[in-house]
Amino acid sequence: MSSNRPDDLTTFLFARPSALEGIARLADFFGALDEYNRSANADAIAIRNDWRAIGRDIENASRHVMGQRAGT
Repeated sequence: MSSNRPDDLTTFLFARPSALEGIARLADFFGALDEYNRSANADAIAIRNDWRAIGRDIENASRHVMGQRAGT
């Protein structure tokens, strides 16, 4: 969880399937192959990651606005 890549924040609760599992999911109409992270603190980590992503968005937006102000 120490990585700062956006996918690590947004896909924490979902298992990443292999290529073969991805192909098998095409025929999985009832969700039998769906896997989720069901650890005791998965929801708390997911909420923390959501807030981290929001914080990054705010930081990026403020940098963008400050850059525009400096240019005008």
